[in-house]
Amino acid sequence: MSNKMQGIGASQGIAIAKVFKLEEPKYLIPEENVNDTTAEIAKLEAAMTKASADITRLQEITLEKLGAEKAAIFEAHGQILNDPAMIDDAKAMINNDQNNAAFAIHTVAQKFIAMFSGMDDPYFKERAADIKDVTDRLIKYLLNVPVLDLATINEEVIIVADDLTPSQTAQLDPKFAKGFACDMGGRTSHAAIMARSLEIPAVLGLKTITSQTKHHENIMINGETGVVILNPSDNEIAEWTAARAKFAEQQGELLTFKDKATVSKDGYTKFVLEGNIGSPKDVHGVLDNGGEGIGLFRSEFLYMDNDHFPTEEEQFVAYKEVLENMQGKAVIIRTLDIGGDKTLSYFEFPHEMNPFLGYRAIRLCLDKEDVFRTQLRALLRASVYGHLGIMFPMIATVDEFKAAKAIVLEEKAKLVQEGHKVADDVEIGMMMEIPAAAVIADQFAKYADFFSIGTNDLIQYTMAADRMSQFVSYLYQPYNPSILRLIKSIIDGAHQAGKWVGMCGEMAGEAAAIPLLMGMKLDYFSMSATSILNARRIISKLEVSAMEKLVEQAIMCETNDEVLALVEAATKEALQ
Repeated sequence: MSNKMQGIGASQGIAIAKVFKLEEPKYLIPEENVNDTTAEIAKLEAAMTKASADITRLQEITLEKLGAEKAAIFEAHGQILNDPAMIDDAKAMINNDQNNAAFAIHTVAQKFIAMFSGMDDPYFKERAADIKDVTDRLIKYLLNVPVLDLATINEEVIIVADDLTPSQTAQLDPKFAKGFACDMGGRTSHAAIMARSLEIPAVLGLKTITSQTKHHENIMINGETGVVILNPSDNEIAEWTAARAKFAEQQGELLTFKDKATVSKDGYTKFVLEGNIGSPKDVHGVLDNGGEGIGLFRSEFLYMDNDHFPTEEEQFVAYKEVLENMQGKAVIIRTLDIGGDKTLSYFEFPHEMNPFLGYRAIRLCLDKEDVFRTQLRALLRASVYGHLGIMFPMIATVDEFKAAKAIVLEEKAKLVQEGHKVADDVEIGMMMEIPAAAVIADQFAKYADFFSIGTNDLIQYTMAADRMSQFVSYLYQPYNPSILRLIKSIIDGAHQAGKWVGMCGEMAGEAAAIPLLMGMKLDYFSMSATSILNARRIISKLEVSAMEKLVEQAIMCETNDEVLALVEAATKEALQ
């Protein structure tokens, strides 16, 4: 008898195959102390050498299989392996407390994993998985535990596991690994990202899939709906086989949109589809998916991946690389958005009852002007290598924006006086993520060149609900009419002043949101690179005039669910 399970669809597609149950060898972290600390440190360094060789091999495999963007994951793994903040702490535990190397690495890793896991931003949450992947490998070498090699799989299977690390996923050959299903993970985990790159379906967050499956039994997974069927019947297999063929046909259609212009069914040509990135290496993914620009470059990665505030020159090199690689397409770089759940090892934030509403982002930058000015100088120097927009996060008042903009203009004047070239077309804008700013968007539009709507924070601040809290997650409602009215007022306020508006929150790439944003005449949609082609397909099948009428109805609804039902009814026929 078949058994149906519901998880999180993390990578589209339908797979039907046998279970390959991935069972990691179990091991315990020893706690006993050592007498010879010098020998223990030598043991740690020998394990690091072995792990480093593995990471280099995985980087080469990934480069060949998936390209430079995904290979950069293992470049980051190499940096984690040699991170002084982690390795020096572990060596200190060995030297000072006579801890064994495995215990020291495990203890230090847990501290960093906890820090990154607790962060709100999906980009930084992924770092926790990276740290766990690297340190698990290191500990296995220290304890002589076998390291699994998934590259040896030579039959069609669906991988079932508690979780899949980036290094395990990189070893998979799509010819044989037709998909995977895991107890843990979500759409933003590295496992999901790698699955989408390999173009194999994945369902994550299934909680009990490993305990409910047996090696080599039949399994079917739907990476869009998140449905998994164990031991399917002949009728279910026939039904899913037909659905798999239809999905393959749809994917072929998506590829035709890569080099097409973004045009609605009734000929509206002013929508621009862009990508969100967290590192210069992510640019390739945006371009490969037909992105028309970068709508959000999270500059904080330069600070998070460092043991000091990055210098002007260090930042200049990174910004220049992104601008050059985008070949004249617009690049919007968000200034330092640190604080809340994003902390730095080399800077002590004040203790606050609610750091998310405290000393962070533009508030910190206006207080620590030396840090802010260093970043602005690097950005302005890089501006001559492309089309740059500078965007301030967490703006609440007009005075804040004017103060930040004044500092930009001061640094520009200084650079010119020093003999540096600075582009004349640098746009200065702001994130719209605080309701207080959203309701007076028309006032901000007098001073800002553009707005970018950060829906992730705008929604949780408007609904007074932490989107990471399981107890109030039901209040994180992107389609609540109150949110839609706020978004519309931001767009209308900007357009009345002749300014453009983008959206860089997750909502910009959601299939249910795109019709509404079309009707509101949003100018720039910025999203995960892998969502761009489907967004272009959706826009091509809908008429802006009809979506304008849909918006008028949606903002008069009472609930989130009413809006979703309305959108589905209005677009279902066109999007089939």
